[in-house]
Amino acid sequence: MLTNGSHLNSSAAEPGDSDLDRPPWVTTTLGCFLIFTIVVDILGNLLVIFSVYRNKKLRNAGNIFVVSLAVADLVVAIYPYPLVLTSIFHNGWNLGYVHCQISGFLMGVSVIGSIFNITGIAINRYCYICHSLKYDKLYSDKNSVCYVMLIWALTVVAIVPNLFVGSLQYDPRVYSCTFEQSASSAYTIAVVFFHFILPIMIVTYCYLRIWILVIQVRRRVKPDNRPKLTPHDVRNFVTMFVVFVLFAVCWAPLNFIGLAVAIKPEVVVPLIPEWLFVASYFMAYFNSCLNAIVYGVLNQNFRREYKRIVVSVCTARIFFQDSSNDAGERLKSKPSPLMTNNNQVKVDSV
Repeated sequence: MLTNGSHLNSSAAEPGDSDLDRPPWVTTTLGCFLIFTIVVDILGNLLVIFSVYRNKKLRNAGNIFVVSLAVADLVVAIYPYPLVLTSIFHNGWNLGYVHCQISGFLMGVSVIGSIFNITGIAINRYCYICHSLKYDKLYSDKNSVCYVMLIWALTVVAIVPNLFVGSLQYDPRVYSCTFEQSASSAYTIAVVFFHFILPIMIVTYCYLRIWILVIQVRRRVKPDNRPKLTPHDVRNFVTMFVVFVLFAVCWAPLNFIGLAVAIKPEVVVPLIPEWLFVASYFMAYFNSCLNAIVYGVLNQNFRREYKRIVVSVCTARIFFQDSSNDAGERLKSKPSPLMTNNNQVKVDSV
């Protein structure tokens, strides 16, 4: 996450700081917006995790990354966001330096973990669709777990340098302890490129290749195979593509503002109004609660499981019932390869 301009150093995170004089409606609006984000983030991503846990049809290699992405979104809602909310209503950071550093660190872990998991999902879908014959070997259960562990290891490695360059600082404009770009222009440019632009390029490539194949299948460009693509398959593609697009849209303004500021701070900083920066920042916050909504709207299996979980919670049976426990669904629990014997393109749930 990027900030711009001249901000407080580490001492600014001491208790009692109050740096802005804003109308009450501004802090109330930001507070309500963040409360909504926190509630939807926690409930939605818990629904995603329990859906995969309960439903055998959703337990596949691809959804391991979906669960990992949900965990990344949960991280900020459990610790950093409530601290930001406290800062909003106290009009300053009063939780001390240590909480400031932990909050900024976990925000970075969540953001970088999210984009790395989205990249992992795109690569998984690319291999599943475009290299289906190798998919089962590449994404065995063991390998998939290793990939997720690698994602989180890279995430921690990527965020650790912030602790040594002093870039995790309190920004009073957004009431958050976050990444301070003015610590190093070169470091900020590297962060934007390796943690945002490069992953976006990889994901874009993967989905472009997938959609090229989808178009070829629907137009029957390859008559020897003559595969079929059902509307259900297309919706599954669209689900993860929408997750990617929403992340890019929500985070692009903040990243490009930070990149511009890092390149020419003396020129760009005066040109960026405070309202634009604050809006871009809270739009990035909002992304953490969107993925679970996307799954529910676009994926029928997740939508059905959401309903079952709500009913189970109401009847206190959430931990005691497997919603897909019958023999028929057991046979369907293993994802089928892309090209089946009758040459039909088949893509499992997200």
